[in-house]
Amino acid sequence: MTIEPPREDIETGLNRRLTVILLRICSLVLFALGLSYWALIVGLGSPLPSLVAPLPRFDLMTTPWKVAAPTLAVLYPVGGVGLWMTARWGPVVWGLILLVECIMQFAFAPLFGDRMTIIVLHGWGFLMLGLLRMVVWRGKRSGHGVGRRGHLKG
Repeated sequence: MTIEPPREDIETGLNRRLTVILLRICSLVLFALGLSYWALIVGLGSPLPSLVAPLPRFDLMTTPWKVAAPTLAVLYPVGGVGLWMTARWGPVVWGLILLVECIMQFAFAPLFGDRMTIIVLHGWGFLMLGLLRMVVWRGKRSGHGVGRRGHLKG
């Protein structure tokens, strides 16, 4: 006797797997950036100087960077943990990181320099996550959507 998964599990499976893969890849990037900020704060220098801070050590930074670096050093790993666990609060923390980065780029550009690369990377990740979530939403709306337990309906 063979037990086959219902069709709804198969349809949900691909979207769920793609979402988990995207979140895990983004969490690894957030961990790398978080570790880079921590390396900068403890005096090791940043392995990603073009993406993190312009100066190699915390004591050489300007005051705005001395405020932003510890904030991001805490937010990045927390967001990475949330994305890795696929917790609902993970994308929220990731959105908060994106908000902080956007404020640094657009409101205080003379203080923080050009940070468009990091914003584009975050934006791409959010766009991909939004597209995957939109597929589920559209399926739910058309009657082929997600049922009570997160499985697509026939």
